[in-house]
Amino acid sequence: MSSAPKSPKLLDQLRFTLRRMHYSYRTEQSYVNWVKRFILFHKERRGQYVHPKDMTVKDIEAFLTHLAVDQNIAASTQNQALSAILFLYDHVLERPIEQPIRPVMAKKPQRLPVVLTRAEVQRVLAQLTGVPLLIVQILYGSGLRLNECLRLRVKDIDFAQNQIIVRDGKGAKDRVTILPKAIQPTLREHLRQVRILHQKDLEAGYGAVYLPDALARKYPNAPYEWPWQWAFPAARTATDPRSGVRRRHHLDPSVVQKAVRQAAKRADISKRVTPHVFRHSFATHLLEAGYDIRTVQELLGHKDVRATMIYTHVMNAGPLAVHSPLDHSQLAIDNSPSLPAH
Repeated sequence: MSSAPKSPKLLDQLRFTLRRMHYSYRTEQSYVNWVKRFILFHKERRGQYVHPKDMTVKDIEAFLTHLAVDQNIAASTQNQALSAILFLYDHVLERPIEQPIRPVMAKKPQRLPVVLTRAEVQRVLAQLTGVPLLIVQILYGSGLRLNECLRLRVKDIDFAQNQIIVRDGKGAKDRVTILPKAIQPTLREHLRQVRILHQKDLEAGYGAVYLPDALARKYPNAPYEWPWQWAFPAARTATDPRSGVRRRHHLDPSVVQKAVRQAAKRADISKRVTPHVFRHSFATHLLEAGYDIRTVQELLGHKDVRATMIYTHVMNAGPLAVHSPLDHSQLAIDNSPSLPAH
């Protein structure tokens, strides 16, 4: 007598549901990791395995409090852990949490963004070459996040309208931002080289780019077509961890992060420079140039204008655009302090 097939393990069910709902691979990895940590925390706490369906809101609160108090994690990380657990209960176990969850919350530090001056931006750019240079120029010239830039497809770059269309950005929103005219000749040449690479992939039996399942089903030939290819493909093909298909993914973020870090060091910039700093600098420099904050908000894709207003605190005019009284004082005429007499 044949035994009944075993039901998939909980983490496999979680992966399947995330893929069915078209969550990104990075989100899948993150959510699976948090649910695994949630289960292991209670296994160590109770001395035995407890299935999440047998846990309560108090158990969720205990784990999230542990992260904040014992692990000292950031507020955004705690929120990500909560999102993963809620997804598990809502979509996998199909037992939505009805009660409010009130753990000890991690403190959210109020930090100002790191912003480069225009001169500092030019010093860093002067230390970059090739594809990393072009990507950083787009980050600074268009205000994109690094992953938004790396996920651009050829069809998202509109030379005729001088614009870039960001698909499925943060908050699952599309938006339009500017395509700097200064980089268009270089970008056209880059895409010409990418097209040659794509043609070689097709001849080698590859050339199919990743598309979400719904799009791939609706347009079965699209993965092979030029407009859908990544604008910044990786140097080599790799096996997709989900489908097992060998294809060329987009460039890994670490390539740009490393290049920027090294360029900032060579440029002797004392600030902590990451690719995201160029997005901050884009917003700040537009506001300094007199552009309306609502326009900058739209270009950045901020849901709330308060997120954009933080850049008014780091503009060249000084904090809150206030000038020091010393700058209007006669005491500031000679600003070269003399050494004390011996």
